[in-house]
Amino acid sequence: MVRIVSLVSGSGTNLQALLDAIGHRGPSYGAEVVAVGADRHGIEGLARAERAGVPTFVHRVRDFVDRAAWDRAMTASVEAYAPDLVLSAGFMKILGPAFMAAFRDRVVNTHPALLPSFPGAHGVRDALRYGVKVTGCTVHFVDEGVDTGPIIAQQAVPVEPDDDEAVLHERIKTVERRLLVDVVGRLARDGYRIEGRKVYIP
Repeated sequence: MVRIVSLVSGSGTNLQALLDAIGHRGPSYGAEVVAVGADRHGIEGLARAERAGVPTFVHRVRDFVDRAAWDRAMTASVEAYAPDLVLSAGFMKILGPAFMAAFRDRVVNTHPALLPSFPGAHGVRDALRYGVKVTGCTVHFVDEGVDTGPIIAQQAVPVEPDDDEAVLHERIKTVERRLLVDVVGRLARDGYRIEGRKVYIP
């Protein structure tokens, strides 16, 4: 059984989709969420974990002398749960060198655009402003850059003429949750290898 630590910063809908899939499929899904970490208190993502009986921890950047100290603390807390994969979907902090050294090629993230187009925190807004007719979501491994890691899977989402950012983002998130659950399950059950920028799942 693959052990997953999920990192959240907000509502935790991706986490909930994963918890629901695990609850529905049981051991046949191939993975379990062993802990949930966050960068702030009082968020729904933590409440979802607590309702599911999953241990939680919080490290706020402001509580540390610098970002490097926060990164080391986050690394140590995640390492304590011995995860096979770390899920960073919806986690709004960039993970630093210590974290990446400890979990290289094991951190999975989602992004609400078809990378490498529209990376960063405003992928939906940027796609709308550019005037694309099709956008989508990407599940990828995290590296030292911002949304630059090897792509695992993508799915297209059409942009409708009357879309605003909120409406389009919600449509993308619906697809994103399904894609993430599928990808994490496949990684857990079948394994994977990374060669350069390509991810292979048997």
